[in-house]
Amino acid sequence: MVWIVPDHIAERPLPAGLPEGLSERLILLTPKGADLLWSVEEALRADAVDLVIAELQSALTLTEGRRLQLAAEAGQTTGLMLIGDGKGCPASETRWNCEPAASPSDSTLHHWSLIKNKKGTFGDWVIDWNGASTAFDLVSATGERRVPPTAPG
Repeated sequence: MVWIVPDHIAERPLPAGLPEGLSERLILLTPKGADLLWSVEEALRADAVDLVIAELQSALTLTEGRRLQLAAEAGQTTGLMLIGDGKGCPASETRWNCEPAASPSDSTLHHWSLIKNKKGTFGDWVIDWNGASTAFDLVSATGERRVPPTAPG
């Protein structure tokens, strides 16, 4: 996994907060200026990389987005671009919005919305991070939760 953060951004991923074993496989790049998009493109093309996360500071042009899309296809790599609201790229396959959905008893809930999808439907989901299994769990909507059958007595 490659995580790319512009060199002038002080915040970095916290290895201790990542799932077990991931920090040992994480490559953190902090390129300067124009090297950011070059780094993202090269990481997406790399055969040994399965996931590239990049924190972009501005919107991508159609040409930049298409270049990254082609690089991801060539490397068979998933690219996750973290960008601010209103800074999306027309070349992206999907666009997601993620916001905390914390409750007083649970700080790991997130509300995910699929707001652009070139090949499918849109939707909203509440997701819960399960630290024990290091996976996300889909939280059923109220009233749609399956109640386990009671054991015969």
